[in-house]
Amino acid sequence: MRHVISVLLENEVGALTRMTGMFSSRGYNIDSLNVAPTYDPAVSRVTIVVSGSDAAISQLNAQLAKLVDVVNIHDMTLGEHFERELVIVKLKLATGGLAKALVLAKQHGAEMLDDAQASCTLQLTGRVAEVDAFVKAAASIGELSAVARSGSVAVSKGEVILSSYDAQQLLSS
Repeated sequence: MRHVISVLLENEVGALTRMTGMFSSRGYNIDSLNVAPTYDPAVSRVTIVVSGSDAAISQLNAQLAKLVDVVNIHDMTLGEHFERELVIVKLKLATGGLAKALVLAKQHGAEMLDDAQASCTLQLTGRVAEVDAFVKAAASIGELSAVARSGSVAVSKGEVILSSYDAQQLLSS
């Protein structure tokens, strides 16, 4: 099963390496990794997408929670959450391709960043499946020159926030 795990991690040298090293040492490949600062400059929010059985990921989460640099952890897939990804696609268009690119942007709710024939650039934010469909559709109207994806970011639905989440509740579920 695919799991989206959010972690509050101290901004310390080597903290991210220690955390991601735990995945590789246990034989897990990280499908997506997004790291960004929070409102607190001493803490970053890390969103990791990894696949594995529920039991194995629960055990991995328990090990992550024991790392000194981990402030808090929450497996978003255990409850309702919002998950989004950003993609920027650069296309080399054939003659007449710009009209197709404009239609594509309108159909998917994307933004045109550059309308040049040789470097038409589109941006979309959406669910992972929407981003996948957009990239596939873009490839059908021009030659893909670049695809830059942010990786997933997620927040819990409702009043639960990561900084108030009880790690023991997560690990016992």
